[in-house]
Amino acid sequence: MKTWKVGLIGAGYWSEQHLTAWQRLPEVEIATLCDVDPAALQRRASQFGVPASRCYGTLAEMLADADIDIVDIVTGPDTHLELVSQAAAAGKHIMCQKPFARATEEARGMVEQAQAAGVRLMVTENWRWLQPFQLIKAVLAEGRIGTPRVARYIHTDFYTPRMAEGVELPQPVFRTMPQLLFYEMGVHWYDTWRYLFGTPQRVYAEMLRISPHIQGEDTGTVMMGYEDGFYGLLDASWATRQHLSEPPGPEVRANHVERLTIDGDDGTLKLYDSGRITVVSRDGRSEATMAETTELDHGESHFRLQRHFVDCLITGAPFQTSGEDNLITLQMVEAAYSSAREHRPVWIK
Repeated sequence: MKTWKVGLIGAGYWSEQHLTAWQRLPEVEIATLCDVDPAALQRRASQFGVPASRCYGTLAEMLADADIDIVDIVTGPDTHLELVSQAAAAGKHIMCQKPFARATEEARGMVEQAQAAGVRLMVTENWRWLQPFQLIKAVLAEGRIGTPRVARYIHTDFYTPRMAEGVELPQPVFRTMPQLLFYEMGVHWYDTWRYLFGTPQRVYAEMLRISPHIQGEDTGTVMMGYEDGFYGLLDASWATRQHLSEPPGPEVRANHVERLTIDGDDGTLKLYDSGRITVVSRDGRSEATMAETTELDHGESHFRLQRHFVDCLITGAPFQTSGEDNLITLQMVEAAYSSAREHRPVWIK
């Protein structure tokens, strides 16, 4: 059995999810780590047993010195073009964190570089691999509600109003991102939406900034239209108290609450904020439980995603979230922002 040697760049907040998942895969060895921050690098190296001799300050140093097959990029989107270019030129397969790029054309350039170099490129879109969405996909595939007609997806958190200057945040960059909720999280939602329902033909969006502590938007709605008798609504906010089950604690952390209702010809699927998933019968007289509870199991979602990545490297099967596929997700992001600016529907190319 081949051992796939991984070099990870970006030892910050979310890297622990990646490294824990890599550690669980028997075919994978965490060979090297890289970060410009020596303290973050040392912390992750100690946590995952990577010796100092295999830790690097730049990707160029790592590629020149280390024996690796895969580069796992866990840095911000403004770095991705340069890092993907270096990894592809070195002949390494690439897993790149979302958001994949700052713009669709930038992403297209990375896809073309990987194709020219003959390496595989996948975007780390873990949201579709979360437990509730995996189960919902299976229920839809079984035809339990017939043909879906309307989907309503609600995401809430009371997060950004608590991001005052001086408050410690796991990702302080959120304060200064000019596009926040429907970029940082939007790529998750649009990718998962496409996974469940396919790509819409058009979007119409309204967005607002409520918190004074950020630059980007933190609330909004996006309507997604299709040509085959189906439409959907995404209603999202990081600045709402509507689903606070208890007062916020002293630490400012994300506490996402997800709700989804899908009306079909033969029934309605419901994801409750508790994680319970049910199907209401066509006549509305009964409600069958598909799962008493599910959770946004980010650690397990990364394991499922990274298992998929390695399996596709072994078999040659296509990635679900290849770089090329993610171009469509980024088009949806750009279309939503264009719609919100111009107050009109925008068609997906």
